[in-house]
Amino acid sequence: MDETRIVTVSAGLRQPSSTRLLADRLGAATVAALEAEGAEASVETVELRDVAHDVVNMMLTGFPAGGLPEVLEKVTGAAGLIAVTPVFTTSYSGLFKSFVDILDNRALTGVPVLLGATGGTPRHSLALEYNLRPLFTYLHADVVTTSVFAATDDWADDGALLRRIDQAAGELAKKVADARPRKPADEFSSVPSFEQLLRRG
Repeated sequence: MDETRIVTVSAGLRQPSSTRLLADRLGAATVAALEAEGAEASVETVELRDVAHDVVNMMLTGFPAGGLPEVLEKVTGAAGLIAVTPVFTTSYSGLFKSFVDILDNRALTGVPVLLGATGGTPRHSLALEYNLRPLFTYLHADVVTTSVFAATDDWADDGALLRRIDQAAGELAKKVADARPRKPADEFSSVPSFEQLLRRG
C-alpha cells in the first residue's frame, strides 16, 4: 500500500509558535483519520521562516534557490495540504502571501487543502473566510468546508478547538482518500467462467 503524504505549511515567525502548534495538531489529526480508514499516512511540516530569504530571492529573480526547491516539491507533490498562518491586521502574514505568490497558478489545482490561522482574539477568525479561502479558491484548490482558527484563549481551554480540529481533519482525510487513484478493475472480471457458460447451455 502506498503511503499518503500530508504536508503542513506553517507561516509562524517565532519558535516556538502557536501557528506551528496548530499545524502540528491538524497534521496529526489528519493522519489519525486516514489511518482509521486503513490508509498508511505520514505528515511533513514546512516552516516558511526557514526559507524566508529564499522566497524573497525568488520573487526578485524568478529562480528558486537554497532550500526552496525541496519545499516547493513537497508542497506541490502532497496528497493533501494544511496551510496555517498567523493573522496580522486582519489578514494572512506577508511571508505566507509571498510564498503563495511564488507558486505556479496551477500547482494546487484539485489538491485537498485545510486552512488554519492563529491570532490574539476570536474577531480575527473572519480572516479565514474573507482572505484565505478566496486565495485558495483562486488557485483552484479543493478547500475543505471547516477551517480552524485558534485565538490565544483557545489554548487554555482547548476542548472546542480540539473538536474543530478533528472535524476539519476528518474532512481533509475524506477528500484525500476520495482523490487517491483507484485500482483499475480486472479487465477479465466481467467474463463468465467456464462453469457459468456450461450452465447456460
